[in-house]
Amino acid sequence: MRPFELTAPPTIEDALAEPGTFLAGGTTLVDLMKLDVLTPQHVLDINDLPLRGIDTTDGLRFGVLERMSDIAEHPGVYPAISRALLLSASQQLRNMASIGGNLMQRTRCTYFRDVAMPCNRRNPGSGCSALSGANRMHAILGTSDACVATHASDVAVALVALDAEVVLTSADGNRVVPLAGFYRQPGETPEVEHDLRPGELITEVRVPRLDWAANSTYVKVRDRQSYEFALTSAAVALDVRDSRIVDARVAAGGVATVPWRLTAVEEALRGKPVTEQSFEEAASVAADGAKPLAHNAFKVSLLKRTVVRALLELTEGSRR
Repeated sequence: MRPFELTAPPTIEDALAEPGTFLAGGTTLVDLMKLDVLTPQHVLDINDLPLRGIDTTDGLRFGVLERMSDIAEHPGVYPAISRALLLSASQQLRNMASIGGNLMQRTRCTYFRDVAMPCNRRNPGSGCSALSGANRMHAILGTSDACVATHASDVAVALVALDAEVVLTSADGNRVVPLAGFYRQPGETPEVEHDLRPGELITEVRVPRLDWAANSTYVKVRDRQSYEFALTSAAVALDVRDSRIVDARVAAGGVATVPWRLTAVEEALRGKPVTEQSFEEAASVAADGAKPLAHNAFKVSLLKRTVVRALLELTEGSRR
């Protein structure tokens, strides 16, 4: 790790006035600094800023410094969000990591984290080593010739499924951005990962009220049971009445360069009976547009099966 200056601004205004890299839980930033992937000269510890709080009175609101474990265990948090958090990392890391830091975490692509290897996200124009290298964990959706790295966050998948927004604060005030539009697919500029502008800080996460989001879940498929990133995942919420699906929210993780909303699956579910056949038919379009690489073509069928599994788990009582 290279030398850096550490300060702790006392107010949000002071934090926004100082150029530097924000430190919350540090579970991602410190790792990348140790690897020389990130080498900030000035780090701003924002943990004392008034950016905490969990409000479930009308939808959900999380201060950006709330720890993942506290949100996961809070009454009134939609099950898909809670489950996605509990399936992330380890208990120790969840106790340290902030919700804002989780949403801003960088990809776990091994080539991004290895400074000896070309990576367009880390060094624009150097190339993407994963295209012809080991790419079993990489994306099949939202990719480009410049980058095929998957988005790492579990909870971002659940939040995108539930139409979450982020509040971005600058010296000029606040702007509210849908989380689905906050993340950017790589295209020709993979180094631009999100819509956070210079001088801005995420201060709050908002999830609009959705009464039937209480009927939601998150399923994560991975190589080992704990402390592992997703091969595929699915966040699902269903509005079921009289054994028929009135509305649905579905998003996928582990398969795309951003949290991937499966709107075609949602549309295919609406109005259909709660049956395994309906789920399989809807999930058949989950991987439409996929561009598999040499080692990750299995994700096409695995994604479909993951969506079906989530739907089956969520409707077990309705199908009896």
